[in-house]
Amino acid sequence: MLGEVRAYRLRELREQLGLSQAQLAERIGVGQRQVSKIENGDLDSARVGTVRKYIEAVGGDLVIEYVAGDSRLQVA
Repeated sequence: MLGEVRAYRLRELREQLGLSQAQLAERIGVGQRQVSKIENGDLDSARVGTVRKYIEAVGGDLVIEYVAGDSRLQVA
């Protein structure tokens, strides 16, 4: 459920920019199907670099953290 909410938000950001999935895909150098997978929360086959490009294309930055209990370490 949480992954779906986050993915929905990515789609909203793309739509606010007036971009179709195909247009965003062209900007970041992937197929439209890959953009659809990212927006549906299917990240198992997505490369970190592709997700980073997607997020940058909609105006954000990707942060990857290692989280263990109360400890957090930004790794990318």
